[in-house]
Amino acid sequence: MEIPKVTHRFVDVDGVRVFYREAGDPGAPTLLLLHGFPSSSAQFRRLIDALGGRWHVVAPDYPGSGQTEVPAGFTYTFERLADVIEGFVARLGLHPFTLYTFDFGGPVGMRLATRHPEWIAGLVVQNANAYDEGLSDLARGLTGHRPGVPGAREAVAEILVLPVTRGQYEGGTSDPELVAPDSWTLDQHYLDLPGRKDAQIDLLLDYHTNVELYPDWQRWLREHRPPTLVLWGTGDAFFLPAGARAYLRDLPDAELHLFPTGHFALEECLPEIAPLIAGFLDRI
Repeated sequence: MEIPKVTHRFVDVDGVRVFYREAGDPGAPTLLLLHGFPSSSAQFRRLIDALGGRWHVVAPDYPGSGQTEVPAGFTYTFERLADVIEGFVARLGLHPFTLYTFDFGGPVGMRLATRHPEWIAGLVVQNANAYDEGLSDLARGLTGHRPGVPGAREAVAEILVLPVTRGQYEGGTSDPELVAPDSWTLDQHYLDLPGRKDAQIDLLLDYHTNVELYPDWQRWLREHRPPTLVLWGTGDAFFLPAGARAYLRDLPDAELHLFPTGHFALEECLPEIAPLIAGFLDRI
């Protein structure tokens, strides 16, 4: 049985105390796991157990999420999240690495990729959208809000409550009994900490900047053609399966797998997904 020891550490990145989980031999190929909204690196606990015996697996928390601590006055935008994760990678000397992007991890990770193409050994894309056709009507409504517009903060704040957090985990699943209730309970705990909802509102109001960068990210994919594994829960309320298939336009050699589950596909389908990731990492 290969069950890795998982360490839980902090590292300072320009005044941000970044929390991260790490498993495996640092000399082995690295898999960098970038979490989504409204979660943290905790969403990868079972995947780390599955893969950390053979690979070096690292999962940080973003500013405004999980255990990461920020100084007063930190500005929450996706550019700043990418700045911090860029500094985190450099501080730990993680590159090159295979990049796992999920949800918010898509825009953070693609910013890293376009800044440092030499860092990217491969991509694992799980419900991380980079194409206009992948946006559901719900996602278009959320990304349509802008900072400073009357009512915008109140509108996006409506998704930061427990029923919606729970719905992101259970919605679209084939068997909700396979989804651990600890997941949404922990996410909501972090959301309810002082200042966290304001941080997430700022990020949601900044999300339109990601959509505006889609053409740049698609161009990067076409030009660099990284080995890519695309994994997608088809019942995702935010990101449609069309967004998964769209990757094949720019990455015709990518491997695509669709699963009858929701946004947090690892919750229900880890037994199917982990071997696919393992096989992909072996090949590259």
